[in-house]
Amino acid sequence: MMSITMHVLQKLKMPLNALSDSVVDQHAINFWIQKLNPIWSLNQPLGKIVHKENAAQDMLSLKIQVNRLFKFGEAGQHHPVYVVVKGIRYERSYSLTRIDAQHVLLTVKKVHAGKVSTWFAEQAQVGDVIEFGQPYGDMTVPQQASPLILLAAGSGITPMLSMLESLSKKGELSTPVSLWYWVKKHQDAAFKARFEELAQKHANFSFHVYATQEQAAAARLNETYLTDLQNLENSTVYCCGPSGFVSTAEQLFASAKEFKGEAFSMSLADQSDIGFINVTLTQSKKIVSIPKGQSILVSLEQQNIKPTHGCRMGICNKCACNKVEGSTKNLVNGARNTEPGNLLKICVNSAQTDLVIDL
Repeated sequence: MMSITMHVLQKLKMPLNALSDSVVDQHAINFWIQKLNPIWSLNQPLGKIVHKENAAQDMLSLKIQVNRLFKFGEAGQHHPVYVVVKGIRYERSYSLTRIDAQHVLLTVKKVHAGKVSTWFAEQAQVGDVIEFGQPYGDMTVPQQASPLILLAAGSGITPMLSMLESLSKKGELSTPVSLWYWVKKHQDAAFKARFEELAQKHANFSFHVYATQEQAAAARLNETYLTDLQNLENSTVYCCGPSGFVSTAEQLFASAKEFKGEAFSMSLADQSDIGFINVTLTQSKKIVSIPKGQSILVSLEQQNIKPTHGCRMGICNKCACNKVEGSTKNLVNGARNTEPGNLLKICVNSAQTDLVIDL
């Protein structure tokens, strides 16, 4: 064992890229070099928690030091995050905020009975190592300058923070930018001090928090918020929050120059839909019966079928497959699709008629 250790240590004098050609197995090399530094790796984007603090009620922020293989995405994108909880590897997606060339901020809202969010909140410690995937998502800072309206609810604030920090660092907050942020109570508002600081620094940035359970006038998102809004037809609107919030925003801001929305949670079943649907899986050569109106992914998992998936939010496309025939309903925005030969995101769609899909 000592000779193997010395061999690996000698190899460390070479560039890490050269180690990939070594006769020593990459996993073995990772094992030994991570004895020296836990985030060193030949092939894994890794990060180490270096600071942990509460960002708001039931929300915490983790400062993470990342290795050279970590790919910084564009502001507003998401990263797959992999953690092991009780011996089981889980994948979740989070929007990260870049702090500097070696650190990112990961913000997590604790979800009731959520395995990963509970692990982050209650068990994750400074020094723990996390694995990352490649960034994805198209809700990024627009290339052309136009008035920008950011709508966030709950933990949907995290991609907004990332985009605002990017705009501020690039000196691009000269165009009017408005952030509207809905929470239940003021103590639930994350990064409030930072947004207030940005508002003081940049005259064209405005920030509003609406605590729906504490302010009589702070209703949920509805048409009254658009009463005094000007120049909507030339504005870009970004929205992130629960599916009902995003769906409402998409309808209210239909006349905007551009609307992009991302829902981080949704109703797993439409209670107005009853009965069961037959789904034919062409690759698995199976026919299964699933509840009408429930997420196809969830329904298949309940049948002990494990399709490939990632974010479970309809963003990463890992679960997408070809729909040969049948009618489906999008659980985020309610859109129905009856066309054959379409790409179907099974995590955010329910079956409305018998389906044939390539799984």
